[in-house]
Amino acid sequence: MNRYSSLSDDFYVNMNLSTEMELPGNRESILQYFERLQKKYPTMRNFYCREKGDFILEEDKEQGHYRWSTVEQRRLCSGHVNPATIEDALEQHKLVLELAPYMLSLSTIDCEAIDLLFGFDFTYRGNHNRLVIDALGINPGLERLLDIPGTQIVNYEPTITVALDEDCKMQCRLNIETRTNAYQVRTGEFPEEQLSVYVTARRYGGLPPDTTYVQMLDSLARVCCEMIDHHVADNVLRPLARAIAAK
Repeated sequence: MNRYSSLSDDFYVNMNLSTEMELPGNRESILQYFERLQKKYPTMRNFYCREKGDFILEEDKEQGHYRWSTVEQRRLCSGHVNPATIEDALEQHKLVLELAPYMLSLSTIDCEAIDLLFGFDFTYRGNHNRLVIDALGINPGLERLLDIPGTQIVNYEPTITVALDEDCKMQCRLNIETRTNAYQVRTGEFPEEQLSVYVTARRYGGLPPDTTYVQMLDSLARVCCEMIDHHVADNVLRPLARAIAAK
């Protein structure tokens, strides 16, 4: 069990690499790339193409933990839902980044942005926005809005992005995504939905000389883990879990 699995109902690690130029979309390149990925992970057997031309290879989702990877026109993605360890997920993403330069003609100068996302989902039936305020509070400058007679909270999704270097190329973002809409607030009928917390480390632009995509992924992983360990787990994730348990 990975060290973050107890913090939420579902946990996942996704890697996205956006490119300046279009990735190869010919049959030979796409199939060879996914065949090589499948050789490492034989249970990734479900291959299909979306209408807009995105290619997907994934495991069966019914088991509750699964791997997936996509090749889009200008984006390469990889994800692992509920991995046994964080290292398992990173190993998959590193393989994708090792294969892409040779099988998809991907250069390190062709990077628009590369990001690593650690996602935490909480299953909750109720007003997600109210829950976030109850668990995390609200900026004192905004509290008076809640005193207006007859008001109901329709949307509250805190987000913050910080730059980690002087030129702002390395950034980390924390955001909360709620899935309660105005109809549900109006009717008081709330289905069981997932409230999500995302910690995303992103590096913009082409990579520095002598830096590989795998090395950059390691740097992004360190940023995410440090952010979660020192700032997010105790201040965001555990308060949300306690608030849900108390409802």
